[in-house]
Amino acid sequence: MKDDPLAPPTHALVLAYFARREDMRRFLSVRTRASADVEDLMQDLFLKVQRVDGETIENPSAYLYRLASNLLLDHIRARRRSEARDADWRRVSHTNLDGADITDAPDAEAAVDARLRLERLTQALADLPSKTRQVFWLHKFDGLTHAQTAEQLGISRSSVEKHMARTLQHLLTKVRR
Repeated sequence: MKDDPLAPPTHALVLAYFARREDMRRFLSVRTRASADVEDLMQDLFLKVQRVDGETIENPSAYLYRLASNLLLDHIRARRRSEARDADWRRVSHTNLDGADITDAPDAEAAVDARLRLERLTQALADLPSKTRQVFWLHKFDGLTHAQTAEQLGISRSSVEKHMARTLQHLLTKVRR
């Protein structure tokens, strides 16, 4: 019965798969030279065998080997595509210096640390009074000098300097924690 998962297999191809499973494993093992790949391929082969259930196959053994060969070719092509993709990525994002592979990307710990510091910085800036935040933004992000910032906001240059000093002290206190 096809609907009963506990029913014993009755299809000739499924029976051939179980009878030749070790032969198929050796067939794939010789060609892949990687046991992890063999197990994956064996699972894929069994899934394909189950999908063919119900079709009439004159030579189940030959059909199994053809399925296995096709799976192996697909596996090799996928691995080559993956290796090419990895090589392209490595060529773009890595440098080779005296045989050492160097990447410009920070490690995961540094990336998490930077993200946490950015969150603390953003929160610290949000805690500032509006005028102080505006002075800081104009000077640090818009690139205005203290005199230009003072002129734009209609305040004295010494007031801009005091806002900046307060801001920097506040940020040092909040971000360094």
